[in-house]
Amino acid sequence: MELTAIDVRAWLAEDLGEGDLTSDALVPEDATAAASILLRERGVVSGLEVARAVFAELDPNVRFDPLTADGEQTEGEIARLEGRARALLGGERLALNLLGRLSGIATLTQRYVEAVADTGAEILDTRKTTPGLRTLEKYAVRCGGGRNHRLALDDGILIKDNHLRVAGPIGAVVELARATGEEVEVECDTLEQVEEALAAGADAILLDNMTPALLSQAVALTGGRAKLEASGGVTLENVRAIAETGVDFVSIGALTHSAQASTSPWRSHDHGRDRNDPGRGEGARARARRRHPRPQLPGSRGAGRGRLRRRFARPVA
Repeated sequence: MELTAIDVRAWLAEDLGEGDLTSDALVPEDATAAASILLRERGVVSGLEVARAVFAELDPNVRFDPLTADGEQTEGEIARLEGRARALLGGERLALNLLGRLSGIATLTQRYVEAVADTGAEILDTRKTTPGLRTLEKYAVRCGGGRNHRLALDDGILIKDNHLRVAGPIGAVVELARATGEEVEVECDTLEQVEEALAAGADAILLDNMTPALLSQAVALTGGRAKLEASGGVTLENVRAIAETGVDFVSIGALTHSAQASTSPWRSHDHGRDRNDPGRGEGARARARRRHPRPQLPGSRGAGRGRLRRRFARPVA
């Protein structure tokens, strides 16, 4: 998966409203400033290029210098910025929110990946993501060393218990799904269902909320005939025991729905404010509307989108 359609303008519109009244009232239009973005605790960085795009959308002349790369584990200063003070102040909160959220997901993912090291099992994410942020959050999982499951419902066939209640028994439903030519994965709660799914020719089986003992039995029963994914009730405390049963994948919704945001504070440096700026007496709201029109919502191709399309045209190394 590649990130190819991230547009920061809607998020800026949400945060800026009609404009930054405080900065417009206090900071001259041509004032410059410098700042650093910090990672307070050691963690995996994710979202630097999205943060860059936030400031570039406000002012393409802002200089954004990353001091590390997405996917790297570090702490302390991770980026330096220099440019028009209003652009830095206007983009600060959005950039930090995105960096903190994504770095938190990447850091938690790495902890799970390290916990199952040398077992042969891979860590997968799920569709339990923040609405509007799925592509970025799944990118963060990759930064932490995990793998993406389905990005959307059109990425593969996964027959869950709710489908079975509506469409019929496992054998008949798998047969219908296989007719599409797509690989078919089936959710199973019991070993009996695993046997049905194997007999029907399922390519993969999601073993839902099974104990390690049952998972081991399912692995033996399957004998390599299908890929096995363990899911449900996975924690850092039990993930290794689950992985050691021999399953191929362990999927964890908590990677994206429960990750704690990394703390990404902002440190401002000396600025270039001109206290004699004659324009500082103008009404703040009037200046906000005149100098900072409300950013357009996504829809037309813009500079910010083009930059991100190029930046995210390759996966994390």
